[in-house]
Amino acid sequence: MTSKTIALGIVKAVGIILLTALGLYVLYLIQSVLIYLVVAFILTLIGNPILDFFKSKLKFNHTFATIATLSVYLLIIIGLVLLFVPLIISQGESLSLLNTAEIEKNIVQLIDKIAAYLDNHNIDSKRVFKEANLGSKLDFGFIPDLFNNVINALSSFGIGLASVLFITFFFLKDRLNFIIGAKELIPDSQEEKILNSLHKINHLLSRYFIGLLIQLFIVFILYLIVLLIFGVQNAIVIAFLCAILNIVPYIGPLIASFVAALLTMLSNLGGDFQTQMLPMTIYVMIGFWIVQMIDNNVSSPIIFSKSVSSHPLEIFLVVLIAGFLFGIMGMIVAIPVYTILKVFGKEFFPENTIIKLLTKNI
Repeated sequence: MTSKTIALGIVKAVGIILLTALGLYVLYLIQSVLIYLVVAFILTLIGNPILDFFKSKLKFNHTFATIATLSVYLLIIIGLVLLFVPLIISQGESLSLLNTAEIEKNIVQLIDKIAAYLDNHNIDSKRVFKEANLGSKLDFGFIPDLFNNVINALSSFGIGLASVLFITFFFLKDRLNFIIGAKELIPDSQEEKILNSLHKINHLLSRYFIGLLIQLFIVFILYLIVLLIFGVQNAIVIAFLCAILNIVPYIGPLIASFVAALLTMLSNLGGDFQTQMLPMTIYVMIGFWIVQMIDNNVSSPIIFSKSVSSHPLEIFLVVLIAGFLFGIMGMIVAIPVYTILKVFGKEFFPENTIIKLLTKNI
């Protein structure tokens, strides 16, 4: 091996490293665009069955079916805005969310009631709060910055929403053209396997995301029933927020219970802590735990195992492992990624014993 060959190898390796770093940097710069593409892809997967319904049942042509599918999305978004904005404003007024001093007053009032309850039961509240280091954590100076960030996020949300819907429209309208274009890029020797994999992935992920929406809707209804039974104010808003948290498997419901308990207590600051606030909060949390037991043991396993053709225990282990390895984001994407890997495994390694066992229902 000559020095020239070694030098060329070093230059080539350095070039590859620089190009890789440049590529990663470009991806970092356009991360918002990538997020738009991912969200649009998910909406496309959810929208494909709706599009097919308009074409097969209502006899729409492809373009009109695409417009009708986007119109369904727009109607859902408008309905959510019309439903939740007045309620959120009402919640904001009742909790004085735009008044930092009032927030601090409400929180301090709540803490005082908790302290009085502890003292009445022979528990040293000062020692409890000191050990919890609660005083040093009650800093409300972040609230103005928080609202500025929220306003900025809302202003950019409109741009993002328009971009996502625009991309989704063409994903739905030109999906056949994308498939034809993909065929041109795929090597002929692997074309059949890859196209079969993409078709199965599209089918399974469409079912998965529709199943996810069904699961969130069921949880929302059950949460809402619990909150209405105990007369919690702004029950729809609280139920909706807690249902959204269920997107994060297993951890999300725990956070939802805490959020529900906190909002229940803040919504009843005028009542007596021992006879009103505490019992209602406990009842709400028990109700939420019952809902979560139903969801974890009945609705979620059935919906997800049917949608992605996997055993409930298999899904649980995949989500658990992904959570240990990659945290919350890993838990969120675990099932879709695992489904994609299973499909490719079945197409490219069909004789492998483990893959045959895992993919027998696909």
